[in-house]
Amino acid sequence: MAIREPKVPGPDHPITIEKTGRRVLVRIGARIVADTTEALTLREAAYPPVQYIPLDDVDETLLASSDTKTYCPYKGDASYYSITVPQNPDTEGRLVDAVWTYREPYESVAPIAGHVAFYTDRVEVVVEAP
Repeated sequence: MAIREPKVPGPDHPITIEKTGRRVLVRIGARIVADTTEALTLREAAYPPVQYIPLDDVDETLLASSDTKTYCPYKGDASYYSITVPQNPDTEGRLVDAVWTYREPYESVAPIAGHVAFYTDRVEVVVEAP
């Protein structure tokens, strides 16, 4: 296995993490998957902002650990969950690898530990207006 050299965010690849400061809901149809006022907004380079939600504010009964793993040189090793939503005809009941987490993120993004993020093309993530 190749040696992984962590990269540190900087002017060429900025990453910021701040409290969202608003209620964030994650839904599949009418089903609430997560509801929090403790989300973190991670902004990375030119990518769209991502809401990281405390795992405690997610309906964990809907999550199933996946064997999928990926690596980001700025954040570390990511693990994935699939979401099981019984009787949801739009998703056939399972959204594979729709959620990711960095269980032991690199120091530069340490605040996202204990949080998960959702692919917005698979679920609806709503940041309520102030």
